[in-house]
Amino acid sequence: MDPSLILGLVLAFGALIAMINLEGATIGSLLIPAPMVLVFGATIAVGIASGTVRDALHAVKSLPRAFRGERRTASSMIDTVVGYAEKARAEGLLALEQGLEDEKDPFLRQALQSIADGTDAEDLRTLLEDELTSTAARNRTASRFYMTLGGFAPTVGIIGTVVSLTHVLEKLDKPDTLGPMIATAFVATLWGLLSANFIWLPIGGRLQRLGELELERMTVLMEGMLAIQAGAPPQFVGERLRALVSERSSARSGRRARTRAAEETEQAS
Repeated sequence: MDPSLILGLVLAFGALIAMINLEGATIGSLLIPAPMVLVFGATIAVGIASGTVRDALHAVKSLPRAFRGERRTASSMIDTVVGYAEKARAEGLLALEQGLEDEKDPFLRQALQSIADGTDAEDLRTLLEDELTSTAARNRTASRFYMTLGGFAPTVGIIGTVVSLTHVLEKLDKPDTLGPMIATAFVATLWGLLSANFIWLPIGGRLQRLGELELERMTVLMEGMLAIQAGAPPQFVGERLRALVSERSSARSGRRARTRAAEETEQAS
């Protein structure tokens, strides 16, 4: 389990609580039901409206994964693939079918079954690449849903503030109550910004990153299984997959460097 999301949220809300205490305010002044109901309820509602019910349900099902994290990485699967390569080398490809019941990874289990069934190399690559494509689409749907909520939440908060300020203007004949009412009105904007940056966007970003790690793991498994089917030696399979993981890590670092350089150039101009 990777606790980064839980740890980050705890630290973020902890910093908020610390600020409230240092300012001499109370948490209760922020926990006002009316703006919270509007911000969370309307944000989720317009998020559902911007997609399909199926997208929303898939995003909800993906939520535990955001807290749990990716249990298997690409690097951790290399030894497993090498083990299957050694088994195939010693006992033949049909022997791979013996490990299907113990294999927990559904993608790897599908590849093993296809190899044992004698699927052609080109057909096997097509089958596995199609699975990668569909997995990437599912992952994008889940992360995009929470990113969308993060985009809607601040605007919904502003709507709540405008509604509350309209109510404040109706009470101008009672100046003693204007201060607390105005403070309450801005709580909606606060929760819009807070929920977007402390909840929805972190969850969306986390699911996006987990999706990238899953695709990396599946790519390593696909290349490893294809190499095994082609009769590659176990040592070559291991070296090939380690190089593949290193190449993908270097490519990600290069993309980040290019992104930072572009941002610095834009700021300088």
